Amino acid sequence: MSFRWDVIWRELPQFGLGLANSAWLSTVAMTLSLLLGPWLALPLVSRRPVVRRASRAVVDVARCVPFLLLAYFVYFALPALGVRLDKWTASLVTLTVYNTAYIAEIVRGAWAQLPAGQTEAARAVGFTGFRLVRRIVLPQIALAAGPVFGNQLIQLIKDSAFLSIITVPELTYAANAVQSFYFVPFESFAVATLLYWALCAGVEQVVRWSEGRAQRIRYGA
Repeated sequence: MSFRWDVIWRELPQFGLGLANSAWLSTVAMTLSLLLGPWLALPLVSRRPVVRRASRAVVDVARCVPFLLLAYFVYFALPALGVRLDKWTASLVTLTVYNTAYIAEIVRGAWAQLPAGQTEAARAVGFTGFRLVRRIVLPQIALAAGPVFGNQLIQLIKDSAFLSIITVPELTYAANAVQSFYFVPFESFAVATLLYWALCAGVEQVVRWSEGRAQRIRYGA
């Protein structure tokens, strides 16, 4: 059996474009999720049971629906309700909504591990709502849960591969296009696998660096 690596070399620009699209979609969606997640975490820790239960139901639904099904729903089902999104917008909406639910749960879980006295003391001096989260809670959560956010970004990158089903030209779509045209499935998917690994490994390195940095800040090194 001979492998046609010359095809891969010739189609490297297409793989590069797919990798770039996967990277920017994941980066933008993660950024939006990090901005929206703390807002969603607020009702999760509300002292009002009705608010807390309603927000918990929303987060659980978003987390329990398979990502692929959510992508189908946003791109193919919403037009039946008069909501039509192009494939790029649908991709960002799906990634952001799905990931925001996980970010909110991460924030809630990390918040629950903080010493209760700190939050009560902050409330006693007038910190409430998002101001409490932004000034008191989030800095500590960023130090404690940084690696978890990094793992979530890696999961987001892997989830982005499903966007090929709505013809978004990300990395998996590029690999499938090359193998369909040239009939080189092993070479195409092997290269795609290596590129996904390289992208996720880069995120992992950043997470490790950030974790070490957080430890130095925490202990005043």
